Amino acid sequence: MKKLLFIISLCLIAAQSSQDPNRFRQEVDKLIATNQSVSREKLIMFTGSSSIKMWNNLKESFPKHNVVNMGFGGSDMSELLYFTDELITSFAPKQVFIYEGDNDIAKGKKADEILASADSIVNKIRQKLPDVPLVFISAKPSVRRWELRTEYQDYNKALKAWTQKQNNVRFADVWTPMLKKDGNVREDLFIEDKLHMNEKGYQIWKQVLRKFLI
Repeated sequence: MKKLLFIISLCLIAAQSSQDPNRFRQEVDKLIATNQSVSREKLIMFTGSSSIKMWNNLKESFPKHNVVNMGFGGSDMSELLYFTDELITSFAPKQVFIYEGDNDIAKGKKADEILASADSIVNKIRQKLPDVPLVFISAKPSVRRWELRTEYQDYNKALKAWTQKQNNVRFADVWTPMLKKDGNVREDLFIEDKLHMNEKGYQIWKQVLRKFLI
């Protein structure tokens, strides 16, 4: 009986970690429809999970650039891969910023599994947009997931090393500037859920990412 319960438990975990990406279908379709009229001239796309989606003043953060927010909350790297052609290549952006990995780590995924999806995203983009510069944003620290900091740090280290082996792919570190001098996460950068950022957090992202804009 115990063995049966253990097997059932494993199956439930597996099911949770491999959710159908089409659970985002309505949200993605709405994103695409809403942004169909966006100017394609020198378009810079930000996509990924809720830290991108909730960047409400993204356009105001980079007023001299034609930026579009294509984030969909709760997503992970494999789910972005599923929608890469629809969300990214169909808009033919001149530059793409990607934030995934945060939810992956929280789901228990390992760095090599996340990077396998990232590699597939790059390959899929390169098939249609061979020269577009890509920027992968490191996972951020947060109060809510601070107990997983070692896993996040390992992922960020692996992500940075991976980008250095890619052509025209860069790594943006938002982890380090969101820490105190003692190495702990700054609690003043988050809204009430202790996971998503407030304006102070996005100001840090703005300062980091503006250096990468082309």
